[in-house]
Amino acid sequence: MKVLGISGWSGCGKTTLIVALIPRLWVHGLTVSTLKHAHHDVDLDVPGKDTYRHREAGAQEVILATGQRWALLHELREAPEPPLAELLTHLQPVDLVLVEGWKSGAYPKLEIWRPHAVNKPPRFPDDRTVIAVACDPLRDLSEYGRPELPIFSLDDVDGIADFIVQFSRTPE
Repeated sequence: MKVLGISGWSGCGKTTLIVALIPRLWVHGLTVSTLKHAHHDVDLDVPGKDTYRHREAGAQEVILATGQRWALLHELREAPEPPLAELLTHLQPVDLVLVEGWKSGAYPKLEIWRPHAVNKPPRFPDDRTVIAVACDPLRDLSEYGRPELPIFSLDDVDGIADFIVQFSRTPE
């Protein structure tokens, strides 16, 4: 499976871009899964419901299945948060996994950089795992020492999708 991070500072539009990209990647025949990291506690279950009660009673894992989907809830208890590489092993094989979060990880990334919206410096000058930049507004990257990087307007979702399709079909 090819893995591509969609990275950037909080509030830069990572989720919006991923949601726009997925149907375009499907049109190109790619199967796509996503992995999202959250920095805050999230519970997908509802207090008082059966699966919640199973977890509260101490079950390590609970699968909730319906006619439309299933979800595996795994309790870490006292264990540390697993690294991205371990989480990837839980996914079924697909052509491409888009990762949101883990911006410090050592895997290829497309960085979203919106200097006026987020007011943070880009990561690509120092992060050699960044293989492309989606920027708003477009900038000359040579001033950052990375003129070789492909750069896209954040509005050019089709161009970004074409780049990702080519990336996903390039042998490792």
